Amino acid sequence: MKDEDELIPTRASLLSRLKDWQDEASWKVFFDTYWKLIYNAAIKAGLTDAEAQDVVQETVIAVFKSMPEFQYKTVCGSFKSWLLKLTSWRIGDQFRNRQRHVQLARRSEDSTAGTATADEIPDPACSGLEAIWNEEWEQNLVNAAADRVKRAVDPQLYQIFDLYALKSWPALKVASTLRVNLGRVYLAKHRIGKMIKKELKSLQAKPI
Repeated sequence: MKDEDELIPTRASLLSRLKDWQDEASWKVFFDTYWKLIYNAAIKAGLTDAEAQDVVQETVIAVFKSMPEFQYKTVCGSFKSWLLKLTSWRIGDQFRNRQRHVQLARRSEDSTAGTATADEIPDPACSGLEAIWNEEWEQNLVNAAADRVKRAVDPQLYQIFDLYALKSWPALKVASTLRVNLGRVYLAKHRIGKMIKKELKSLQAKPI
């Protein structure tokens, strides 16, 4: 198994590696870590599934294009706020696209019935997106840490942890169902829980 400290690289080290467009492994780590954050923020902002998926794609492309000139210590004060800004712009684009389709449909029905686009487009910056982003950011870090640990440990050990610690099965039921002794159940909770906390701490280190 890989060293636990290397399961999730710090954002600083990861972002520095993203400057290499051909570093597919690092880009995969970035996508796996942040796509759900972007998607969930877009959904909660009022977009459809398809629109939210477009936001994910366009935001990742924007990050990709920005990497050569990216300055970790100076970009908009923090990576978190910078990624929020990129996501907010793409969410706004989706609302504008939606409104354009609505207006085209209206014009086809009645050329005199038109409403200014700006009057009907929600402003992501003023619609609680930042609060949504902050909430999703923290949950996303927990989920990303858990996912990375899950891929790095023995599948049965993580299954025990999932049933006992996350799904709140009684220890005896977990042991009986998976045919393991109680000691292994308690060990899984302790070991996996500790690893997830370390991964989360790694992601939260240097709160950029």
